[in-house]
Amino acid sequence: MKDTEISEFLLLGFAEDPELPSLIFGLFLTMYLVTVLGKLLIILATISYSHLRMPMYFCLSNLSFVDICFTSTTVPKMLLNIQTQSKAIAYAGCITQIHFFVLLIELDILLLTVMAYDRYVAVCRPLHYLVIMKPHLCGLLILVSWFVSVLYALFQNLMVLCLSFCMNLEIPHFFCELNQVVQLACSDTFLNEVVIYVAAILLGGGPLTGILYSYSKIVSSLRAISSAQGRYKAFSTCASHLSVVSLFYCTSLGVYLSSAVTQNSRSTSTASVMYTVVTPMLNPFIYILRNQDLKSALRRVFERERLNIN
Repeated sequence: MKDTEISEFLLLGFAEDPELPSLIFGLFLTMYLVTVLGKLLIILATISYSHLRMPMYFCLSNLSFVDICFTSTTVPKMLLNIQTQSKAIAYAGCITQIHFFVLLIELDILLLTVMAYDRYVAVCRPLHYLVIMKPHLCGLLILVSWFVSVLYALFQNLMVLCLSFCMNLEIPHFFCELNQVVQLACSDTFLNEVVIYVAAILLGGGPLTGILYSYSKIVSSLRAISSAQGRYKAFSTCASHLSVVSLFYCTSLGVYLSSAVTQNSRSTSTASVMYTVVTPMLNPFIYILRNQDLKSALRRVFERERLNIN
């Protein structure tokens, strides 16, 4: 059972740089606001114009909402701790943070997989796209993604709640990362570690396999297109999604490789920033800059607002 005397953990994060709190606070606040604004612009564009009410943009708006929640799970608490010069996070707050972090990162993975399937149907079976990717199917896939993510997060939370903790309550991160919290436990963590690694293979590697399979079929279809212009036009519909998937998986893999290779908490925290803060911030720029429909929709939104002001 959990030690009832445990009331809080200490988030060390960037505590090794006490002379830079103002710089770190300003940097993370700016990245957080840019992330939220970029995601809200995508959501606004997709709900404002009927020609963007397609499965791909419905998935994209859901992904944008999830990314807002994802960054809001960790960054505001870190900003509060920097501002108040505190490292503490309540036990209940830590468990809550773990729950939503696990839920939202798994949901991110599953939504990216659904979007990969959408791109596969659009490129490989364009004549049947509207028949296959009906609104109810798209909604069902997203609902299943939420269901799986919520169940997985609840299961991991229950596993953590069964652990006992001793005196070492320092987490070398700026948020309650599941692996780091499990490593602080005094009780046997073998089952927790098995569940984490099995889940990483099934719920992380499985969707990645589906994404890679979808793009292998897309590449095969692109090679069958005779004209270079046709190939470019078909690939351009996948470029933004492929960029986001590559950025997400490369940064996530980099975090876990860095934590496995080095015991330096500062290096691990810096690597974690990449997929928890930087990647969600870059995603809106990737989609807006590489997607002409989104770019045109946002341009019309700004023009309409300017006319209303005048």
